[in-house]
Amino acid sequence: MSYHLAQLNIAKMIAPLDDPRMAGFVAALQPINALAEASPGFVWRLQDEAGDATAIRAFADPDVLVNLSVWESLEALREFVYGNDHRELLKARAQWFHKSQTPHLVLWWIPAGHTPGLAEAKEKLALLQAQGPGEQAFDFRHAPAAPG
Repeated sequence: MSYHLAQLNIAKMIAPLDDPRMAGFVAALQPINALAEASPGFVWRLQDEAGDATAIRAFADPDVLVNLSVWESLEALREFVYGNDHRELLKARAQWFHKSQTPHLVLWWIPAGHTPGLAEAKEKLALLQAQGPGEQAFDFRHAPAAPG
């Protein structure tokens, strides 16, 4: 069996999406999503009818945005996150989002062909927050090899 890497990233906005302070983030959504989809190793991403996930609320706090995606490998995801224009977006994160006091990114291995849902992703994030990185939920620094 082959495996893919799922990732959930959450962020608490400093203002509603239609606030001028969020304009830079909103303007970057379509280009960054297109870049992700064109990246080697990209498999899938959560999106609504508008083509992004900004209207999807997975947490009680309505200011928390979610990004859920699947990649062929850890290396493919790492290259997208740190090796292109997305890296510049990460550097600007503090302009749009509050600093998280707990892990806001979780990675986990899934069987190829499986599409993770938000409930699964939230469980993985809660596991990482409660127990730290392990085989079932981890971060970039503590990623185990894919099963098998």
